Amino acid sequence: MTIRIAAIAFLLAGLATPTLAETDHAPLITPHELAVLIEDSAPLVLDIRPAGRPGQADTYAGGHIEGALNAPYALFRGPPENPGQLPTVDELTQVLQSLGVTTDRRTIIIHQGMNDTDFGSSARVYWTLKSSGVQTLSILNGGVNAWIDAGLPLVETPTTPAPSTIEVTFSDQWLATEADVLAVVEGEAEATLVDARPESFWAGRDMHPAAARPGTLPQSQYFTHSNWFGGGPAIIDADAARALAQEAGYTDEDALISFCNTGHWASTNWFALSELAGIENVRLYPESIVGWSNAGPGHEMANVPGPFRRVWNQISDVF
Repeated sequence: MTIRIAAIAFLLAGLATPTLAETDHAPLITPHELAVLIEDSAPLVLDIRPAGRPGQADTYAGGHIEGALNAPYALFRGPPENPGQLPTVDELTQVLQSLGVTTDRRTIIIHQGMNDTDFGSSARVYWTLKSSGVQTLSILNGGVNAWIDAGLPLVETPTTPAPSTIEVTFSDQWLATEADVLAVVEGEAEATLVDARPESFWAGRDMHPAAARPGTLPQSQYFTHSNWFGGGPAIIDADAARALAQEAGYTDEDALISFCNTGHWASTNWFALSELAGIENVRLYPESIVGWSNAGPGHEMANVPGPFRRVWNQISDVF
Protein backbone atom coordinates (compact mmCIF):
# COMPACT_ATOMS: atom_id res chain seq x y z
CA MET A 1 0.00 0.00 0.00
CA THR A 2 1.55 3.32 -0.99
CA ILE A 3 1.62 6.24 1.43
CA ARG A 4 -0.78 8.13 -0.84
CA ILE A 5 -3.50 5.46 -0.82
CA ALA A 6 -3.03 4.83 2.90
CA ALA A 7 -3.43 8.54 3.61
CA ILE A 8 -6.56 8.75 1.50
CA ALA A 9 -7.99 5.68 3.22
CA PHE A 10 -7.27 7.23 6.63
CA LEU A 11 -9.10 10.42 5.68
CA LEU A 12 -12.03 8.51 4.24
CA ALA A 13 -12.35 6.20 7.23
CA GLY A 14 -14.05 8.93 9.22
CA LEU A 15 -16.34 9.81 6.31
CA ALA A 16 -17.45 6.37 5.16
CA THR A 17 -21.12 5.77 5.80
CA PRO A 18 -22.10 3.11 6.71
CA THR A 19 -19.10 1.74 8.61
CA LEU A 20 -17.07 -1.15 7.25
CA ALA A 21 -18.56 -3.46 9.86
CA GLU A 22 -21.98 -2.67 8.44
CA THR A 23 -20.85 -3.36 4.88
CA ASP A 24 -19.09 -6.67 5.58
CA HIS A 25 -21.69 -8.58 3.58
CA ALA A 26 -22.94 -5.78 1.33
CA PRO A 27 -23.18 -6.89 -2.32
CA LEU A 28 -22.32 -3.34 -3.43
CA ILE A 29 -19.46 -1.20 -2.18
CA THR A 30 -18.57 2.43 -2.91
CA PRO A 31 -15.10 3.62 -3.91
CA HIS A 32 -14.57 5.29 -0.53
CA GLU A 33 -15.61 2.13 1.32
CA LEU A 34 -13.27 0.06 -0.83
CA ALA A 35 -10.33 2.38 -0.19
CA VAL A 36 -10.77 1.93 3.56
CA LEU A 37 -11.38 -1.81 3.22
CA ILE A 38 -8.16 -2.32 1.24
CA GLU A 39 -6.18 -0.58 3.97
CA ASP A 40 -8.07 -2.30 6.80
CA SER A 41 -8.41 -5.94 5.79
CA ALA A 42 -6.73 -6.62 2.42
CA PRO A 43 -9.58 -8.22 0.47
CA LEU A 44 -9.03 -10.08 -2.78
CA VAL A 45 -9.73 -7.55 -5.54
CA LEU A 46 -10.45 -8.94 -9.02
CA ASP A 47 -10.28 -6.54 -11.95
CA ILE A 48 -12.21 -8.30 -14.73
CA ARG A 49 -11.27 -5.92 -17.54
CA PRO A 50 -9.04 -7.01 -20.45
CA ALA A 51 -5.33 -7.25 -19.65
CA GLY A 52 -4.32 -4.66 -22.26
CA ARG A 53 -0.97 -2.92 -22.21
CA PRO A 54 0.52 0.08 -20.36
CA GLY A 55 -1.06 3.33 -21.48
CA GLN A 56 -4.09 1.61 -23.02
CA ALA A 57 -7.30 3.05 -21.63
CA ASP A 58 -9.98 0.88 -20.03
CA THR A 59 -7.64 -2.07 -19.43
CA TYR A 60 -5.89 -3.48 -16.39
CA ALA A 61 -2.39 -2.62 -17.63
CA GLY A 62 -3.52 0.92 -18.45
CA GLY A 63 -4.27 1.61 -14.78
CA HIS A 64 -5.85 -0.36 -11.95
CA ILE A 65 -6.50 -0.18 -8.23
CA GLU A 66 -3.35 -1.00 -6.34
CA GLY A 67 -3.26 -4.65 -5.30
CA ALA A 68 -5.99 -5.73 -7.73
CA LEU A 69 -5.45 -8.90 -9.74
CA ASN A 70 -6.33 -9.14 -13.40
CA ALA A 71 -9.09 -11.72 -13.96
CA PRO A 72 -10.48 -11.02 -17.47
CA TYR A 73 -14.20 -11.64 -17.90
CA ALA A 74 -13.51 -14.18 -20.65
CA LEU A 75 -12.16 -16.59 -18.01
CA PHE A 76 -15.70 -17.00 -16.71
CA ARG A 77 -17.45 -17.35 -20.08
CA GLY A 78 -17.97 -19.91 -22.82
CA PRO A 79 -16.77 -20.06 -26.46
CA PRO A 80 -17.86 -17.51 -29.12
CA GLU A 81 -20.60 -19.79 -30.46
CA ASN A 82 -22.13 -20.04 -26.97
CA PRO A 83 -20.66 -17.28 -24.75
CA GLY A 84 -23.06 -17.89 -21.87
CA GLN A 85 -21.95 -21.48 -21.41
CA LEU A 86 -20.47 -22.26 -18.02
CA PRO A 87 -16.86 -23.42 -17.83
CA THR A 88 -16.57 -26.93 -16.43
CA VAL A 89 -15.98 -27.40 -12.72
CA ASP A 90 -12.38 -28.43 -13.48
CA GLU A 91 -11.86 -25.31 -15.58
CA LEU A 92 -13.34 -23.08 -12.88
CA THR A 93 -11.20 -24.75 -10.23
CA GLN A 94 -8.07 -24.08 -12.27
CA VAL A 95 -9.02 -20.43 -12.87
CA LEU A 96 -9.90 -19.72 -9.24
CA GLN A 97 -6.79 -21.46 -7.94
CA SER A 98 -4.60 -19.42 -10.30
CA LEU A 99 -6.19 -16.19 -8.99
CA GLY A 100 -5.78 -17.14 -5.35
CA VAL A 101 -9.53 -17.27 -4.68
CA THR A 102 -10.61 -18.90 -1.43
CA THR A 103 -14.09 -19.45 -0.07
CA ASP A 104 -13.54 -17.41 3.12
CA ARG A 105 -11.69 -14.31 1.90
CA ARG A 106 -13.80 -11.31 1.02
CA THR A 107 -13.65 -10.78 -2.73
CA ILE A 108 -14.36 -7.54 -4.59
CA ILE A 109 -15.20 -7.55 -8.31
CA ILE A 110 -14.37 -4.55 -10.47
CA HIS A 111 -15.48 -3.69 -14.02
CA GLN A 112 -14.85 -0.52 -16.00
CA GLY A 113 -18.17 1.19 -15.23
CA MET A 114 -18.84 2.48 -18.74
CA ASN A 115 -22.61 1.91 -18.75
CA ASP A 116 -25.40 -0.34 -17.48
CA THR A 117 -24.45 -3.13 -19.93
CA ASP A 118 -20.90 -3.15 -18.55
CA PHE A 119 -22.24 -3.94 -15.08
CA GLY A 120 -23.41 -7.35 -16.30
CA SER A 121 -19.83 -8.60 -16.43
CA SER A 122 -19.35 -8.05 -12.70
CA ALA A 123 -22.76 -9.54 -11.94
CA ARG A 124 -21.96 -12.67 -13.97
CA VAL A 125 -18.60 -13.14 -12.20
CA TYR A 126 -20.29 -12.51 -8.83
CA TRP A 127 -22.90 -15.21 -9.61
CA THR A 128 -20.17 -17.64 -10.72
CA LEU A 129 -18.06 -17.10 -7.61
CA LYS A 130 -21.05 -17.34 -5.27
CA SER A 131 -22.10 -20.58 -6.93
CA SER A 132 -18.49 -21.79 -6.56
CA GLY A 133 -18.63 -21.38 -2.78
CA VAL A 134 -17.12 -17.93 -2.19
CA GLN A 135 -18.93 -16.68 0.89
CA THR A 136 -18.50 -12.90 0.90
CA LEU A 137 -18.63 -10.95 -2.35
CA SER A 138 -19.08 -7.34 -3.37
CA ILE A 139 -19.11 -5.36 -6.62
CA LEU A 140 -17.55 -1.91 -6.79
CA ASN A 141 -20.58 0.14 -7.80
CA GLY A 142 -19.70 2.27 -10.80
CA GLY A 143 -16.46 0.36 -11.38
CA VAL A 144 -13.08 1.90 -12.13
CA ASN A 145 -14.73 5.03 -13.51
CA ALA A 146 -16.39 5.69 -10.15
CA TRP A 147 -13.05 5.14 -8.42
CA ILE A 148 -11.43 7.75 -10.68
CA ASP A 149 -14.35 10.16 -10.20
CA ALA A 150 -13.85 9.85 -6.44
CA GLY A 151 -10.30 11.17 -6.87
CA LEU A 152 -8.65 7.88 -5.98
CA PRO A 153 -5.39 6.78 -7.65
CA LEU A 154 -4.59 4.02 -10.12
CA VAL A 155 -1.29 2.24 -10.67
CA GLU A 156 0.17 0.35 -13.63
CA THR A 157 2.36 -2.12 -11.72
CA PRO A 158 0.74 -5.56 -11.97
CA THR A 159 0.01 -7.68 -8.93
CA THR A 160 1.09 -11.32 -8.96
CA PRO A 161 -1.47 -13.68 -7.41
CA ALA A 162 -0.63 -16.22 -4.73
CA PRO A 163 -2.31 -19.44 -5.94
CA SER A 164 -4.89 -21.12 -3.71
CA THR A 165 -6.04 -24.70 -3.29
CA ILE A 166 -9.78 -24.08 -3.71
CA GLU A 167 -11.78 -27.03 -5.06
CA VAL A 168 -14.98 -25.87 -6.72
CA THR A 169 -18.22 -27.66 -6.00
CA PHE A 170 -20.67 -25.71 -8.14
CA SER A 171 -24.03 -25.14 -6.44
CA ASP A 172 -27.24 -25.38 -8.46
CA GLN A 173 -29.15 -23.16 -6.00
CA TRP A 174 -28.98 -20.14 -8.32
CA LEU A 175 -28.65 -22.09 -11.58
CA ALA A 176 -31.41 -22.85 -14.09
CA THR A 177 -30.33 -25.49 -16.60
CA GLU A 178 -31.74 -26.09 -20.07
CA ALA A 179 -33.72 -29.00 -18.58
CA ASP A 180 -35.15 -26.72 -15.88
CA VAL A 181 -36.31 -24.21 -18.48
CA LEU A 182 -37.74 -26.94 -20.69
CA ALA A 183 -39.78 -28.21 -17.73
CA VAL A 184 -41.26 -24.73 -17.26
CA VAL A 185 -42.01 -24.30 -20.98
CA GLU A 186 -43.73 -27.70 -21.11
CA GLY A 187 -45.77 -27.02 -17.99
CA GLU A 188 -44.04 -29.59 -15.80
CA ALA A 189 -42.64 -26.95 -13.42
CA GLU A 190 -43.68 -23.47 -12.37
CA ALA A 191 -41.51 -20.38 -12.66
CA THR A 192 -41.70 -16.90 -14.14
CA LEU A 193 -39.31 -16.58 -17.09
CA VAL A 194 -37.88 -13.05 -17.06
CA ASP A 195 -36.19 -11.75 -20.22
CA ALA A 196 -33.55 -9.15 -19.33
CA ARG A 197 -33.06 -7.98 -22.91
CA PRO A 198 -34.44 -4.77 -24.43
CA GLU A 199 -38.00 -5.14 -25.69
CA SER A 200 -36.87 -5.33 -29.33
CA PHE A 201 -35.14 -8.68 -28.64
CA TRP A 202 -38.09 -10.07 -26.67
CA ALA A 203 -40.42 -9.08 -29.53
CA GLY A 204 -38.20 -10.76 -32.16
CA ARG A 205 -37.14 -7.61 -33.99
CA ASP A 206 -33.49 -7.98 -32.96
CA MET A 207 -31.37 -11.06 -32.34
CA HIS A 208 -27.90 -12.00 -31.14
CA PRO A 209 -25.60 -13.05 -34.02
CA ALA A 210 -24.94 -16.43 -32.37
CA ALA A 211 -28.65 -17.21 -31.91
CA ALA A 212 -30.31 -19.61 -34.35
CA ARG A 213 -33.43 -17.46 -34.57
CA PRO A 214 -34.96 -14.37 -33.00
CA GLY A 215 -37.66 -14.44 -30.37
CA THR A 216 -37.97 -15.34 -26.72
CA LEU A 217 -38.88 -18.18 -24.40
CA PRO A 218 -42.57 -19.08 -24.39
CA GLN A 219 -44.65 -17.50 -21.62
CA SER A 220 -41.85 -15.09 -20.75
CA GLN A 221 -42.13 -11.45 -19.79
CA TYR A 222 -39.45 -8.86 -20.28
CA PHE A 223 -37.92 -6.69 -17.59
CA THR A 224 -35.00 -4.90 -19.19
CA HIS A 225 -31.76 -4.94 -17.21
CA SER A 226 -31.35 -1.18 -17.60
CA ASN A 227 -34.37 -0.62 -15.32
CA TRP A 228 -32.05 -1.05 -12.33
CA PHE A 229 -29.97 2.02 -13.21
CA GLY A 230 -30.68 5.70 -12.81
CA GLY A 231 -29.35 6.72 -16.20
CA GLY A 232 -25.69 6.07 -15.33
CA PRO A 233 -23.36 3.11 -14.74
CA ALA A 234 -24.11 2.76 -11.00
CA ILE A 235 -26.87 0.33 -10.07
CA ILE A 236 -29.59 1.41 -7.61
CA ASP A 237 -29.39 0.53 -3.92
CA ALA A 238 -31.19 -2.27 -2.10
CA ASP A 239 -34.17 -0.18 -0.96
CA ALA A 240 -34.84 1.06 -4.49
CA ALA A 241 -34.37 -2.45 -5.89
CA ARG A 242 -36.91 -3.89 -3.45
CA ALA A 243 -39.43 -1.21 -4.39
CA LEU A 244 -38.89 -1.75 -8.11
CA ALA A 245 -39.16 -5.53 -7.78
CA GLN A 246 -42.40 -5.20 -5.83
CA GLU A 247 -43.79 -2.81 -8.43
CA ALA A 248 -43.00 -5.38 -11.13
CA GLY A 249 -44.74 -8.11 -9.13
CA TYR A 250 -41.59 -10.09 -8.27
CA THR A 251 -41.81 -11.56 -4.78
CA ASP A 252 -40.66 -14.61 -2.81
CA GLU A 253 -43.94 -16.28 -3.66
CA ASP A 254 -42.82 -17.13 -7.20
CA ALA A 255 -39.77 -18.84 -8.63
CA LEU A 256 -37.95 -16.56 -11.09
CA ILE A 257 -35.60 -17.56 -13.92
CA SER A 258 -33.58 -14.75 -15.47
CA PHE A 259 -32.34 -15.08 -19.06
CA CYS A 260 -31.16 -12.91 -21.97
CA ASN A 261 -28.97 -13.69 -25.00
CA THR A 262 -25.88 -15.10 -23.27
CA GLY A 263 -26.45 -14.76 -19.53
CA HIS A 264 -24.86 -11.29 -19.34
CA TRP A 265 -27.79 -8.87 -19.01
CA ALA A 266 -29.64 -11.64 -17.17
CA SER A 267 -26.92 -11.63 -14.52
CA THR A 268 -27.80 -8.03 -13.72
CA ASN A 269 -31.46 -8.97 -13.23
CA TRP A 270 -30.41 -11.94 -11.09
CA PHE A 271 -28.11 -9.75 -8.97
CA ALA A 272 -30.70 -7.00 -8.47
CA LEU A 273 -33.51 -9.41 -7.62
CA SER A 274 -31.51 -11.86 -5.51
CA GLU A 275 -28.74 -9.84 -3.86
CA LEU A 276 -30.33 -6.38 -3.65
CA ALA A 277 -34.08 -6.98 -3.46
CA GLY A 278 -33.48 -10.11 -1.38
CA ILE A 279 -35.85 -12.41 -3.28
CA GLU A 280 -35.01 -15.99 -2.36
CA ASN A 281 -35.84 -18.13 -5.39
CA VAL A 282 -34.11 -16.41 -8.31
CA ARG A 283 -32.06 -18.46 -10.74
CA LEU A 284 -29.96 -17.61 -13.79
CA TYR A 285 -30.14 -19.50 -17.08
CA PRO A 286 -26.55 -18.86 -18.23
CA GLU A 287 -26.76 -20.08 -21.84
CA SER A 288 -30.01 -18.18 -22.39
CA ILE A 289 -31.47 -17.68 -25.89
CA VAL A 290 -28.25 -18.47 -27.77
CA GLY A 291 -28.01 -21.85 -26.09
CA TRP A 292 -31.75 -22.51 -26.23
CA SER A 293 -32.25 -21.56 -29.89
CA ASN A 294 -29.33 -23.73 -31.00
CA ALA A 295 -30.35 -26.76 -28.96
CA GLY A 296 -32.40 -28.33 -31.74
CA PRO A 297 -35.96 -29.60 -32.13
CA GLY A 298 -38.35 -29.43 -29.20
CA HIS A 299 -37.15 -26.04 -27.99
CA GLU A 300 -40.16 -23.88 -28.72
CA MET A 301 -39.81 -20.12 -28.96
CA ALA A 302 -42.28 -17.26 -28.92
CA ASN A 303 -42.37 -14.04 -30.92
CA VAL A 304 -40.45 -15.60 -33.79
CA PRO A 305 -41.20 -13.52 -36.90
CA GLY A 306 -42.14 -15.20 -40.15
CA PRO A 307 -39.69 -15.27 -43.07
CA PHE A 308 -41.04 -12.09 -44.69
CA ARG A 309 -40.93 -10.22 -41.39
CA ARG A 310 -37.36 -11.37 -40.80
CA VAL A 311 -36.30 -10.06 -44.21
CA TRP A 312 -38.00 -6.76 -43.45
CA ASN A 313 -36.23 -6.53 -40.08
CA GLN A 314 -32.89 -7.07 -41.80
CA ILE A 315 -33.67 -4.37 -44.37
CA SER A 316 -34.76 -2.00 -41.59
CA ASP A 317 -31.47 -2.61 -39.77
CA VAL A 318 -29.55 -1.54 -42.88
CA PHE A 319 -31.51 1.63 -43.48
